[in-house]
Amino acid sequence: MCIIYASGLITSSTQNSSLFLLVNTVPRIYDPFIPTFQLIKKHKQTLHMEKVALVTGCSSGIGFETALGLARDGYFTYASMRNTSKSSKIEEAAKKENLALKVIQLDVDDKDSIKNAVAQIVKEKNRLDVLVNNAGYGIFGCVEDISVDELKEQFETNFFGVVRLIHEVAPIMRKQKAGSIVNVSSVAGRIGFPGSPAYISSKFALEGLSECMRYEMTPFGINTIIIEPGVIKTKFLDSMRMPKNPKPDSPYKELTDKVVGGIKMMAQMGTPPKEVADTIVRVLKEKNPLPRYPVGNDAAMFLEAKKMKTDIEFENYLKKELF
Repeated sequence: MCIIYASGLITSSTQNSSLFLLVNTVPRIYDPFIPTFQLIKKHKQTLHMEKVALVTGCSSGIGFETALGLARDGYFTYASMRNTSKSSKIEEAAKKENLALKVIQLDVDDKDSIKNAVAQIVKEKNRLDVLVNNAGYGIFGCVEDISVDELKEQFETNFFGVVRLIHEVAPIMRKQKAGSIVNVSSVAGRIGFPGSPAYISSKFALEGLSECMRYEMTPFGINTIIIEPGVIKTKFLDSMRMPKNPKPDSPYKELTDKVVGGIKMMAQMGTPPKEVADTIVRVLKEKNPLPRYPVGNDAAMFLEAKKMKTDIEFENYLKKELF
């Protein structure tokens, strides 16, 4: 009788040898009808199963750094973006470091685009271990200055885009009985600020969705993790927009201008996108990740103040900080 190990054949006469004791694999009884190389190949595949990640919004900022960070950590990473003509920067970075990263087209507002992207991943890799929902933008402007259509557009991308992706990805992860969904929210998903209610309310909705998902999906081996950055350094305003039809006589113009100016100033000293990406890579290694991970000194400061104060006390504190 022979015993098969990943390292080769060991005859029954060697079972008491030191070599036998040192082999750290589970033995299989040799079956002459199964070629040895197939057993070894299958064993190696089990030991070295390649993990696969999908990150949205990778043309710049947090998505760009997260896709590279996951690839550096050993994931085969699909870096998705709505407009793949912006892919050269991340492709060059991945090529320079010889990273397993592939750019694919994915528009979170387009159901067919999502289906095609996920189908491509399943066809090529037959699994998906991590989804990072990062794509999004924000609209400045107080409630009266933003149209209902603009509010709907904000939710289409920041909230319903996430839901559409989860509908495609969750069944794959359930079948695997394992997976992680990372939703990039914001400190603004926990705290209301003036001047950007469309963006903030979309992030509040994302936080609520994520909490529900933790109860619903954890029994199937799927982790849901919320990342809450503060203001992101330099690039934050690139993803922010003004109302399409601003009112020159708006009673909120002075307030909105003040908020925009304050955020521009904060962005100069804000959190680098790589710090957010490093947090995502780190928490994905945790066996039992927490529901939320704030990132950045400003996020930590505001959330700690909200935790320690009553609603009225925090409101007065925030007014002093902002005005």
